[in-house]
Amino acid sequence: MQAIKRILVIIDPNQQKHIALTRAKLIAGVIESELHLLVCEDRPDHTPLLEKLTAELTAEGFTASHTQCWHRNLTETIIHVLQSEGCGLVVKQHLPDNPLKKALLTPDDWKLLRYCPSPVLMVKTTESWMKGAVLAAVDLGNRDDQHKVLHDTIVSNASDMVEMIAGTLHVVSAHPAPMLSAADPVYQLRENIHQRYMDHAQAYVERYDLKEEQIHIDEGPADTLIPRIARQVGASVTVIGTVARKGLSGALIGNTCEVVLDQLECDLLVLKPEDMLAHLEDILQK
Repeated sequence: MQAIKRILVIIDPNQQKHIALTRAKLIAGVIESELHLLVCEDRPDHTPLLEKLTAELTAEGFTASHTQCWHRNLTETIIHVLQSEGCGLVVKQHLPDNPLKKALLTPDDWKLLRYCPSPVLMVKTTESWMKGAVLAAVDLGNRDDQHKVLHDTIVSNASDMVEMIAGTLHVVSAHPAPMLSAADPVYQLRENIHQRYMDHAQAYVERYDLKEEQIHIDEGPADTLIPRIARQVGASVTVIGTVARKGLSGALIGNTCEVVLDQLECDLLVLKPEDMLAHLEDILQK
């Protein structure tokens, strides 16, 4: 996160409080990055609002700029400005979608999490992050190179945020239920599965000096376990990753980060592995 030099902040002119901007200011103040404000609308003209917010940021000592534009849809607009302005992080307020609409159409925020070639912070609350818990959600049972890079990135960024807010780091991972028919004998007994996941977590325990109560490994679907543990530890922000499923699988199943977005009561930072970012950038350039 320290390498981010510019943050793109999505401003919703219909909201009285710009909570995404509040979060972006906290991050920018620590890592000394610039802020670029974006209103994703063609009309009416919201230049007066953007100029006011930019002037306030400048008075507070931030380097800030702004844009209002529209390119076919919300996701394309954000990605276009992200790339043209050289931003390394998107910060956006998330508002719950209508359940019926969500059943019929892929929500805009899901599309953004899926296709944005940079980390995305979805802001959900006005609660202060300071001295709070940061929950890193990983899949310790998935050990291929792409997921390992993603897991390391998730925990590393979560650790950076802990330092930023003088908070506490927690790591959560869901494991499957035992199956007597499993080819690997480890997955036939619950105790063995739990121990294997604990063994995989040991690298993070040692690297970040974590205590037993900071590691949360339990049976069940990740999209149920993550919100439960987030509530249990009082998480201010949850850090999660996605390998950005494509095609019919992604459209029907969705990634865990999309499913938990409305279930979490805290903010959500979504990351992708470096090779997936490069792949998404290639797609966007075509």
